[in-house]
Amino acid sequence: MKKVIMLLAGLLAMPLSAQELSAELSQIQQRWAEIQYQLPAPEREKAFEVLAADTEAFVGRHPDQAEPLIWQGIVLSTYAGAKGGLGALSLVKRARASLEAALEVNPQALEGSAYTSLGSLYYQVPGWPLGFGDDDKARRYLQKALAINPEGIDANYFFGDFLVEQGEPERARIYLEKALAAPPRTGREVADAGRRQDAKTRLSDL
Repeated sequence: MKKVIMLLAGLLAMPLSAQELSAELSQIQQRWAEIQYQLPAPEREKAFEVLAADTEAFVGRHPDQAEPLIWQGIVLSTYAGAKGGLGALSLVKRARASLEAALEVNPQALEGSAYTSLGSLYYQVPGWPLGFGDDDKARRYLQKALAINPEGIDANYFFGDFLVEQGEPERARIYLEKALAAPPRTGREVADAGRRQDAKTRLSDL
C-alpha cells in the first residue's frame, strides 16, 4: 500500500502532459511485451500492425518528446520482424527514421534506448543493396547505449547478441550474462522475463 501511495504521489506531482505521456508509454510497452512474448507467432504481425497505428497516434499527441518516437521505432522494427520478406524493408526504414528523430530530441531518453534500437537495426537488417545494414554503425550505437546504461538488460543483451553474430563468443558471453543479472524494471516484468529467456537461448547457442 505504501508503494502505491508513493507512486500516486509521484504522478500527481507531474504536469498533466507528463502524466499522460507516462501512462500512454506504459500501455504501449506492456502491449508490445504481450505481443512479442505471449502471443503465438502467427498472430503477431496483425497485432503489431495495430500497435504501430497506436504509436503513430502517440507520437502525434506528443510531437516534441523523444519517448514516443523511440517506441514507434521499436514497434515498427518488431513489426518488420514479424512480417518478414521485402515488405519489412519499408518498415525498418521508418523505424530508423523515428529513432534518429528521437536522438535529435533527446539522446538520453529512456536510458539511451534509441541507441540500443538503432544498433540492433543496423546489424539485423541486410546490407546494401537490399537494406542499410552496417556492422560498424551497429557497434558504435550499441556501445553508446552501454555508456549511458551499462547495467541495462536490453543494452547488454543486444551488444551480446551482436558479438555472437560477429564471431566473438567469449566477449558475447560477458554481456549476455550481464543481461541476465540486470536489475528488474518496474512495470516491465513481461518484457524482462522474455529478454532473459532470449539471453539464455543465446548463451545456450554458445
